[in-house]
Amino acid sequence: MPTVPSILGFGAVAIDDIVYVDQPLSAGKGKVLQTARAFGGNVATALAAVARLGGSAGFIGWLGSASDDAVLCDLVASGVETAFAPRHADARPVRSRITVGSDGDRFIAYDDEAMLGTAPDFPDEVLNRATVLIVDGYAIGSLDVVARAQGLGLAILGDVEWSGGPATERLIALCNHLILPLGFARSATGRHSPAEILDALWLPSRSAVVLTDGGRGVYYRGSDKTGLWHLPPHRVEVVDSTGAGDCFHGAYAQALTRGADTAGCVAFAAAAAALSITGRGGREALPTSDQVKALLASTNAPSAVELKYAQLDTGT
Repeated sequence: MPTVPSILGFGAVAIDDIVYVDQPLSAGKGKVLQTARAFGGNVATALAAVARLGGSAGFIGWLGSASDDAVLCDLVASGVETAFAPRHADARPVRSRITVGSDGDRFIAYDDEAMLGTAPDFPDEVLNRATVLIVDGYAIGSLDVVARAQGLGLAILGDVEWSGGPATERLIALCNHLILPLGFARSATGRHSPAEILDALWLPSRSAVVLTDGGRGVYYRGSDKTGLWHLPPHRVEVVDSTGAGDCFHGAYAQALTRGADTAGCVAFAAAAAALSITGRGGREALPTSDQVKALLASTNAPSAVELKYAQLDTGT
């Protein structure tokens, strides 16, 4: 058996059919410029980002039982270990149809009637050899595995974008590194400003709460530093924002395994995500570690700013 990767994950794996149009989505219609088929999915793309950054990543969700399964082969080609993933003949990917506007914004229509958790008896001996477990909203089907991983001391990095009711609330509670889109965090907490949301999501067990807000940057709070912080966005040419959040999660996990503090993890992840949107598709522009370091070292790289109380209730 191969070595257990330091970063494991289970959740969505997807095959995306992407259409690029010559107008912003707000125009209502536009001419097709290009079509493409690509592999995606929150956790799968996050793990591909880890591998691209030079990290050790392993997918441990359900995969098809055929040796030539398309998703399996793509993960292997992306540098993601699959030897520990449970197999099932009925496992299949999410199928997504994505329209990308001329401004890089996108709309995703998906069919997620698939096996997207992991085996309920997934072995502790594998989990115990890892450092980080990345999960997305589909982990509500395997909460006991997430809880066992947390109990074994893994950092649980949560990527949640929609609610499945009480099960999602339990999943959010299990994540000690909670990274949410600001829009979902608003609906989940009923709060508006980033400060109110960060406070509402904070628990004594949290290591960090991070709110991503696209072109407006990132808001975060960490247990290793007092205060609430805002990291402005990198100024890059946006080509396609598909997969940017997934790249952020993978890069954050990679920085975490390298011993970075919350600010360092957020800075590394934000730079990686910024680079990922400069090319088409969810994975084609995933950056290397050297590319991320170069962007962070550039003269116009943003610096985190502590939010003063006069700013906290204004929102974005």
